[in-house]
Amino acid sequence: MKLQADKLDGLVVSGLGPGWIAVNGEKKTASILLSSRGLCLDWPCSRFEDLTPSHFAQLDALDAELVLFGSGARLRFPPPQWLQGLMQRHIGLETMDTAAACRTYNILASEGRHVVAALLVEQA
Repeated sequence: MKLQADKLDGLVVSGLGPGWIAVNGEKKTASILLSSRGLCLDWPCSRFEDLTPSHFAQLDALDAELVLFGSGARLRFPPPQWLQGLMQRHIGLETMDTAAACRTYNILASEGRHVVAALLVEQA
């Protein structure tokens, strides 16, 4: 699926498919943390079952207005206790499948919002 944001002056998700996400045209085959302020970091997990509290603790330090969690091909929710750090900092987290998280990230980033997408890329 090809995705296109209205405004292309930052990092955008430009496409995705089974086992990959393209950021500004560069194909990524592993999970990533993507920030509307220009960060694109590896997020070391390849399956939802591999996630731990430390994966979500990484999100606290990015000081976003909102975090979008793309849970893979289907919607799955992290345990609420893993989100305590985000809640204490008043950072919202929305969970959706990875494709929906990519689309939502592009929209919010194009509006100038400080958003972080934690995108789980499952191998096909």
